[in-house]
Amino acid sequence: MVSGPFPGGAGGRRLVHHPAPPGKNSMQGWVRLKGPLRPTLNLIVLYLCRFLPWLELKNRLYRLLGMRVGRGVSVGLGAMFDIFYPELISIGDNTVVGYNCTILAHEFLVEGWRTGPVEIGRNVLLGSGCVVLPGVSVGDGAQVSALSLVNRDVPPGVLAGGVPVRVIAARGGDGAAESGGGSPAGPPGTAP
Repeated sequence: MVSGPFPGGAGGRRLVHHPAPPGKNSMQGWVRLKGPLRPTLNLIVLYLCRFLPWLELKNRLYRLLGMRVGRGVSVGLGAMFDIFYPELISIGDNTVVGYNCTILAHEFLVEGWRTGPVEIGRNVLLGSGCVVLPGVSVGDGAQVSALSLVNRDVPPGVLAGGVPVRVIAARGGDGAAESGGGSPAGPPGTAP
């Protein structure tokens, strides 16, 4: 096991690298990670949660798998969490995880596999279809736009988005974007 940045551009994420068995890619040995039963149970529960509309029931099921889920968290339909290491995922109070998001705490590579904690702060919005990779944190009050790849830390209180994710604008105390480099948008038919 090797801790820290991994060759191949892990971007300074907090990761632990585990080598693959000789002559095989790392996914070939998935059963050795935690045995076949625990990931299978996790998969069944997580897959069920993808279709449950009852937010508090979903949060309770996530907690049973070892995830740290704060009060008032809302996880949209279709969202999927890591089946091998849900206990490495933490979601702060009053956070919204949008429709069809994927949050991973492990990743298989040809030469090995990596694990890392995912820490999502309080009052965060992850837009629809975001993918959050292992070893990153999203700071309190941040908003991440739809279809973003969160492959590095997102600072607190910013609007971020893109593939890969980047800061688009700082946000004020009222949650509105303060700057973004684009033209301001006003009511239809008005000039900025």
